[in-house]
Amino acid sequence: MAENAEYKQGSMDISEHEKTFEGFVRLTIRTVFVILAILVFLALFRT
Repeated sequence: MAENAEYKQGSMDISEHEKTFEGFVRLTIRTVFVILAILVFLALFRT
């Protein structure tokens, strides 16, 4: 394994990664709510 003397653990800027992950989680939660709403609609109106 190559050694990199300049690298220090925890020194990397991960702000873009955190924003992307937050957006992914938000999209996933919204998608789950939409799917649940569709299932409730189908159960109520038996289409």
